[in-house]
Amino acid sequence: MSDMTPTEKFFAKLKQRVEGPEGALAGKKALVVGIANNQSIAYGCALAFRALGAEVAITYLNEKTKPHTQPLAERLEAPLYLPCDVREEGQLEAVFDAIAKTWGKLDIALHSIAFAPREDLHGRVTDCSREGFLMAMDVSCHSFIRMAKLAEPLMKDGGALFTMSYYGAEKVVENYNVMGPVKAALEASARYMAVELGPKGIRVHSISPGPIQTRAASGIDRFDELMEKAASRAPRRMLVTIEDVGAATAFLASDYAKLITGDTIYVDGGYHVVG
Repeated sequence: MSDMTPTEKFFAKLKQRVEGPEGALAGKKALVVGIANNQSIAYGCALAFRALGAEVAITYLNEKTKPHTQPLAERLEAPLYLPCDVREEGQLEAVFDAIAKTWGKLDIALHSIAFAPREDLHGRVTDCSREGFLMAMDVSCHSFIRMAKLAEPLMKDGGALFTMSYYGAEKVVENYNVMGPVKAALEASARYMAVELGPKGIRVHSISPGPIQTRAASGIDRFDELMEKAASRAPRRMLVTIEDVGAATAFLASDYAKLITGDTIYVDGGYHVVG
C-alpha cells in the first residue's frame, strides 16, 4: 500500500472489511464520467464502487487529461477507459456503445461534469450571456439526461444513476452565480427521471457534497472562504472528503438502498440544515 494515495488506502481497507469475498456491489458494472485527477469527487466514487466489488469503466476529457487519469484507470483495473467530451458529437454515444459490446449491461452510471464560461461564472446571473447559460445547461444538466437515456436500455435488471449537485441549487450561495440555477435544473431533472424510470427498477439521485477543493471548484471565486464557512458552521464541524462522498454513493448504488430514489442526498456534515 506504500505507493497508494490516502484515498486509495481508505478504500483498500474498506474492501477488506466488507463481508463476503467481493462486497455489496459484486458483479455490478459501473460507468464513471467526470474524473479529472485523483482529487476528483468522481474518483472517490469510482474507488468506492471498486472496493465493494463492481467493475468500473471511466472516461477522460481529452488528450491533455490522460496523464492525470490513465494511472487512475490502471488503479481501478478499468476494462474501459474512453474519451468523452459531451460537447463533441457522438463521444458520449460511443462510450455507451463500448459498454454494450463489452458488458452487455450497466448497473451504475455516475455523472460528475459541469462547466460554465469563466466570464459568466464570475458575473451576476442577471448579466449571464445567452450563450454562456446555454453551454452551462448543456454540459452540466442536459448531458445527464442524455446519459440516462443511453443507460436505460442497458439497465435491464434495474440500476442507479447519480449526478453531482451542490447546496447552491437550493439556496443562494455567494459567488456560485449561474451554476445555482443550472444545478437546480439538474436536481429537478433527476427527480422527474426517478419517477419515469422507477418502474424499470432504475433509481436516480442527486448527490450534494459540501465544498471540496477539486479542479472544478477552483473556478469558483473565493472558494476558500466557502470552505472555511462550511467547516465552522456544519454541525459536524469538519469538511467532507471524496472518501465520504464515495462511500455514501456506493451504499446508494447497492441493493441495501433499493427503495431510495429521487432524492438529493446531502453529504456535507449537516451544513444544509444551518447554511
